[in-house]
Amino acid sequence: MLLGLPVRDRDYLVLDATVEDFLKAHPAAKPVGKTFPVFILDHQEYSFPRAASLEQDLALRDFTMNALAMDEEGRLFCHPTAMEDLKSKVIRPASPSSLPDDPLRVIRAARFAAQMPGFSPHPELLDAMRTVAASGALAEPYAERVGQEVLKAIAGDCPGEFLRVLDRTGCLSPWLAELEGASRIPAGPLQYHDASVLEHTARVMDRLAGDPLSVWMALCHDLGKVTTPADMLPRHIDHDVRGEASALELGQRLRLPTRLIRAGSDASRWHMIAGNYPNLRASTRVDLLTRLTSRGVLREMFRLELADKDRDHSALVQRELETILAVRLAPEDRDLGPLSAEKLRGQRIKSIAKALQHNDSDPKHPQ
Repeated sequence: MLLGLPVRDRDYLVLDATVEDFLKAHPAAKPVGKTFPVFILDHQEYSFPRAASLEQDLALRDFTMNALAMDEEGRLFCHPTAMEDLKSKVIRPASPSSLPDDPLRVIRAARFAAQMPGFSPHPELLDAMRTVAASGALAEPYAERVGQEVLKAIAGDCPGEFLRVLDRTGCLSPWLAELEGASRIPAGPLQYHDASVLEHTARVMDRLAGDPLSVWMALCHDLGKVTTPADMLPRHIDHDVRGEASALELGQRLRLPTRLIRAGSDASRWHMIAGNYPNLRASTRVDLLTRLTSRGVLREMFRLELADKDRDHSALVQRELETILAVRLAPEDRDLGPLSAEKLRGQRIKSIAKALQHNDSDPKHPQ
């Protein structure tokens, strides 16, 4: 409300009532809090004070910008620096113990940086994040909670900030360990890349903001570069092959939805081939189009290529996809199991090869 943004939900702090009174009045409320009494009722959250006073309760919140409450008369109760920090657009811990009390707040801080353009981490926050990372406490939160923060971060307006903030504070491990050290590795030879693997990844994520699935694919597409042998740098031969397993392990560790896990793996494994699409053989084009379509990531893969290498193959891809989907088997070739699939693939390859021959001979219809 104070930032002029839409109100998406309302969280209530219940005062002057016990948990028993609340449940008696609202027996349908569902408990969700483990450490403190928190309930969900009609899609809204109701919690109870964690301290003796409202002011003390606000000091126990995560960040000053979130340590605010409004009563039924519209009176605002704030953390002492909340309004100043909102005006200055800084993310600051509500107290020195905010992050140690709940290490998940380290990940949440980076998520807010991704969600709120113009907001930057306060030096106090950066120091607190480094301290938590050094203590090893980042391993404590449940994977599902970390995964939810990641999902919110990749849906943010500046998703690349999520990686930048975690890297800056040494907080990529253990949850995003595949990117540990990525800021010290060149993304490629200088004629192609002017940044580290991490910064390049963050930039591609930012270019795809607003499309969470594509953003996740961007985060995963160059994971293999982090494992490139030092004597091979700045080249990254076969990083697409190496990165496939890394992307799978990362998505599984975070307990992400299956579709995202597969999409991240596909992004790593196939982005180099997709980026070279106009130079592929007809058989490779058919196999790539078939695979990406069946996995539901065809559009996202070529959006990734545009953001990654500024190559727009979308028109050609759409035209050839329509070509192969128009192929139909003769009645006698249907319902033969794998043999039918192979016959269909062969006919699709012929249809693309024929189109390629036509395009090669027609300067008005370039690839």
